[in-house]
Amino acid sequence: MAENRSPHILSTSANLLGICFIVLTSLKKLNLTDDSLIDEFAVAAVMFFMTSCILSFISMRRERNESQKLEKVADFIFLSGLIVLFIATILIAFNIIQ
Repeated sequence: MAENRSPHILSTSANLLGICFIVLTSLKKLNLTDDSLIDEFAVAAVMFFMTSCILSFISMRRERNESQKLEKVADFIFLSGLIVLFIATILIAFNIIQ
């Protein structure tokens, strides 16, 4: 029997979404948005995590068959958001993003 991962996806996506908003706000306050690609990566991550939050929330409210499909999509989108954040972090660490 498959376990219900939707609550975990929802809470983790929401936390990472908040972190992305903090990054975007910090970049805006420091006037670093023109000189780097960090804000584009953060916006992409926001889109992935927000979509993941919405889909996981909807999957908790649906019947089990529909819920599993939405949960899988939310899980994939969440993983995509993690990959975007990972790439941005690696690029920042190696000073590749200018």
